[in-house]
Parts: sequence; structure tokens; C-alpha cells
Amino acid sequence: MSDALTAAAPSGFLRGRGLPLRRLGDAALWLAVFLGGFVIAEPAPYELLVALLMVIWLLAGLKFRREIGPMIVLLLLFMAGGIMAVPFARDLPAGTMHMAVAAFLGATAMFYAALITERPDRVVIVERAYIASAFFCALLGILGFFDLIPGGEAFVRNLRAKGTFEDPNVFGPFLLLPTLLLLRRVMTGAPSTWGLALIALPVLVLGIFLSFSRGAWGMMAVAGVVLYLLLLVNEQRPARRFRLLLLAGAGVLGIALLLLVALSIDQVSDLFAERAKLVQPYDGSRLGRFARYSLGFEMAMERPLGLGPLEFNKYFPEDEHNVYMKAFTAYGWLGGIVWPMLMLWTLVALGRQLFRHRPWTPFAQCLFAVLLVHVFVGVVIDIDRWRHLFLLIGLAWGLIAADKLYDRRHAFRHRSQPSVDSPTTQALRRRSEAVREGAVGQ
Repeated sequence: MSDALTAAAPSGFLRGRGLPLRRLGDAALWLAVFLGGFVIAEPAPYELLVALLMVIWLLAGLKFRREIGPMIVLLLLFMAGGIMAVPFARDLPAGTMHMAVAAFLGATAMFYAALITERPDRVVIVERAYIASAFFCALLGILGFFDLIPGGEAFVRNLRAKGTFEDPNVFGPFLLLPTLLLLRRVMTGAPSTWGLALIALPVLVLGIFLSFSRGAWGMMAVAGVVLYLLLLVNEQRPARRFRLLLLAGAGVLGIALLLLVALSIDQVSDLFAERAKLVQPYDGSRLGRFARYSLGFEMAMERPLGLGPLEFNKYFPEDEHNVYMKAFTAYGWLGGIVWPMLMLWTLVALGRQLFRHRPWTPFAQCLFAVLLVHVFVGVVIDIDRWRHLFLLIGLAWGLIAADKLYDRRHAFRHRSQPSVDSPTTQALRRRSEAVREGAVGQ
């Protein structure tokens, strides 16, 4: 796929770029994406490296093309709403820092979008780095959960695996895209290409399970079904469709066996019985999660500029735990309107590529499924500061822009090629011209 993606990149972007410099840039991108999975403390190495790379790439002439303009405008409006809400924060330094981090994450989405627009083949680098990061992150979470390594408690929180993240509820969703990429490789690739997937997939799936995040469990189930349906619809050959059906059955059986082995351990089964309940005590209590939704929206409707960042938990026992409500409370009405608009626009624009034959279509299909479930999980958790989400948004818009440039370049080539008509067509054209000349002469 790498060669096809390289060929799909606009030739003008590749001209004049030295191979050593290009390799250095690719290595820096790989390292940045890899470090995205290691955020135990803030500021994480990821922030420092990406900030440095953004400055260097901008000085080197990185272009933000108009094809990613909608994403840039919507992110800027979202951040503008947050900045206008900052003065309402009681803790002004904390509120200012909160919005500064949010603005930085928005800038990373623009940065990744510009990189992928410039060279779509970079999604191969992102894929490899993301899989490697997720594998080590999940492995550390598993080893820490079972206390198999010294200091393993650093990778566990409240008896739940969190890997190299601060929160298990972020750890689980972070593993989702690599899981789907490897799953797609198994479902569509030859058995000879399954080596990495068969090693990494069980680790990633077990990592998601041991996060004991109900949101992550649901995301994995729904995203897997969405990806499977996309593959089934796109596949026209009966033999390949039958193969997909067999692999789906084998995959479900394999996951079931993996979970049965995990649940045979008392430590796992006890926590699973507690976390598997659809409604937890903190959800349905008097000022629980669900009650806060209606009360929070009522308060937000009375304040066009929002409550201010980090203010919601001063009125209620906890934070919003709903990104759509948080968009109104922390980013004002402007942010509340813009956030769902950004997510919906991204899904619709990326969705147009799902049934096209592009070199990056396999990646786009997995990316679409993951973004879709993030939109839904935002109803029960705040996702506006998840680093990997802004990476996903940037990748999506980079592919959206690359698709438009791909169409434009091929249309230009088609127009520039002289048409060669058959003798019959040439004879018909000469006859038509003779008829028109005769009509004019009369």
C-alpha cells in the first residue's frame, strides 16, 4: 500500500525534497505518533516533540491548503468560544491553562491534516507508529494489572488497567484504531500477512477489556461491526464474502475464548461483574451523571458565553461527562454549536471515500468506524481533550483533502490527453459537420 500511496501524492510536493531530509521527517512523525500513547504526566514528551515539529515544519514551508479549510475554521471558532469563556472561570490560571491545552490540541489536528494532505503515504507511517505505541501501552497495562512487573501499580488505577495513560477511560479508546487496522488486515489479507496481527491483536483486545471501561467495550463492539459491514458491502466476489463470514465467526469465537480465560481469574471476574452493570450508582443518583445532563444544559442555556472552563464541578459533584454539554458550558454557545458540526462534517466528508478505490481506502474505513463511535461515546464522557481524537480528526481531514486533490489531478490528466476517435466516430463527425455546413449555406 505504501507505493500506491506515494504515487497518489501530488508530484509537486515531492519535487525538490532531499531523500535524507524526507526520511528524517518521516522518522520524526513516527516518533510523535508513538509518543502519543505515553501521557502519564503532563506536559508529556508528546506535547514537547509535536510543538517543536510544528515550528520546524512551518519554517520549512508546510502548507495549509484550502481543502482542510472547513476543519481549520471550525476549530478556530471552537477555541474562540473557549477563550471568551475564560474570564468567567473562578480559578483564572487553571482556566487559562485548560484552554491553552485545548488550543494546542486543535493545532495538532491542523498539523496532521496538512502533513497527510502533502503526502498521503504518511498514513502508513502513522499506522505503524500507532500500532507499536498501542501494543506497548496495552502490554504494560496487562502486566501491571496482574502485577507481573516491578512497579506495575503505575499502570493501574482503581484496579483497572490504564497503561501509560492517566485514565482507563482514555486508555481503552486509544487502542481502538490499531485494533481495527489489524483486524482488517486479518479479514482481507493473505494468511502469510497475519503474523503481526496474530501477536498484537490479543494484547490490544485484552487491554481494552482490562480497562473495564464500558464506553471502550461498546466502542470496540460497534466499530468492529461497522468495519465488517463496510468490508462485506465492498466485497463483490462470493468466495471472498464467504471467507469474511468464516473469519467473523472465528473472530467472535476467539474473543469469547480470550474473555473466558480472563474471567476465570477471580480478580477479573469480580471487577467485571461490578463494571458490567449498565447503570452505576453514580449514574442514576440524585445529582448523578444523568441528572447533571438536564441541569447542566439548563444552566448553559442561561449563559451564552458559558460557565467558564473547569467551572461545572463547582456546581455539581463531578465534571460534565458529556462532551456536547461541556461544549456549551466551557466553550459557550459558539462552542456548543461548532463541536457537533465539526464531528458531523468530518464523518460525512470522510464517508464519501468508503466505497471508492483509493490507495488509502483501507485506512479510511477503519478511521471512519473509530470516529463514528467517538461521536457516540461523547454523550457519556468528555473527549474534547483526548490527544488521539485530534490526531484522528487531523488524519481524517488530511485524507479528505487528498481525495479532492486526487480527483482534481486525474480530471486534469483526462482533459489534457488528446482524444483518439475510431474511424467510425470520425466519419460520423465529418458527416455531422457537412450537414451543418449545408444547412448554413441554405
